[in-house]
Amino acid sequence: MSVKPKKQLGQHFLKDAGTCQKIAKQVIWTDNTRKVLEIGPGMGALSKYLWEIPEIDLWLLDVDIESIDYLRASYPEHAERILFGDFLRLDPSELFGNDAFIVVGNFPYNISTQIVFKILEWKEQVPMMVGMFQKEVAERIAAKPNSKAYGILSVLAQAFYDVTYLFDVPP
Repeated sequence: MSVKPKKQLGQHFLKDAGTCQKIAKQVIWTDNTRKVLEIGPGMGALSKYLWEIPEIDLWLLDVDIESIDYLRASYPEHAERILFGDFLRLDPSELFGNDAFIVVGNFPYNISTQIVFKILEWKEQVPMMVGMFQKEVAERIAAKPNSKAYGILSVLAQAFYDVTYLFDVPP
């Protein structure tokens, strides 16, 4: 069984194990932040490496029921933490109460900017985000003042977070 990416959902499944491992290694938890929410796990390429980190409490959220069914069948031991839902409509208090949580994911290109703005709404509860974005979006988030890409997304993200453009991923 496999899941086909759905263009209408902006899905591009991450498959390269090396890239997944590099992203997972960026998740830094603290005594106050062990909860991690992966958005759009697809077939679990990144999730597999996040589950290897025993210090975190991982939850997966996807709007694609086919992905949810695949993940629950592939990882039955984690089924109760594999949730069907739309991140942009999520009320984080339903999952985490007032606890802090980290957001991670290979974000769908068609809503990645909206994801960043949603995380900014929750900045008091989300101390860290690790995301794979379309290159142009990542460049806008990390842009420096007076550069062509610098804009509202750069200003707001950098006002509340230390932003680092980590690496490029080949097609």
